Amino acid sequence: MIDDASARERVVRAADELFYTRGVQAVGMDAVRTAAGVSLKRIYSLFASKDELIVAVLRHRTEIWDAGLASASERATTARERILAIFDFLDAWFREPDFRGCAFINTHGELGASSSAVADAVREQKASFQAYVARLVDELPAPPELAPQLAILAEGAQTTAAIAGTPDAARQARAAAETLLDAAAR
Repeated sequence: MIDDASARERVVRAADELFYTRGVQAVGMDAVRTAAGVSLKRIYSLFASKDELIVAVLRHRTEIWDAGLASASERATTARERILAIFDFLDAWFREPDFRGCAFINTHGELGASSSAVADAVREQKASFQAYVARLVDELPAPPELAPQLAILAEGAQTTAAIAGTPDAARQARAAAETLLDAAAR
C-alpha cells in the first residue's frame, strides 16, 4: 500500500492530465480513480471534495509554471532578458503537442462563477505572476504601469495560442513586449 503523500501525488497528477485534456466538468471522480490507481474511498480521504482536488491540481500547475519561468530565465543576466524569457518560455510551451491553453484560464472559465475556492486559486496564481513581472519591471527601472501591460501580453498570448492552435502568439507577444520595453527605456 502506498503512503498518503504518494497517493496524493498520483491522484493530483492523474487529475491534472485528465482535467487539462478533457476539461474539469467532463471528468468524473471514477475516471480519476482509474487513472491514478487509487480507490475512491482513498481519494476522498485525501480530498474532501472534487473542488479540493481541483485546487490541489491548480497548486501543482502553479509549481510547474514557476519552475518553467525559472528555467527559462536561468541564463538571463538582466531584468529585460528575464522579461523576454517569459515569452520564450511560452513559445516552447505552445509548441508542446499536448498544449491546450492555460489550465488556470480554462478552469476559471468552467468553474470560476460557481466555485469560490477555484476562483481564489486562479486569482492567486495570476496575482503571483503579475507580482513577478512587477519585480522585474522595478529592476529596469521602468514605470510601474509597464508590468500589467507585459502580464496582459503573456496572458493574451496563452489564450490566442490555444484558440488559434499555433505558437505564433508567443513570438508576436514577445515583439510587442520588446516595443514596450524600448519605449519605457527612453
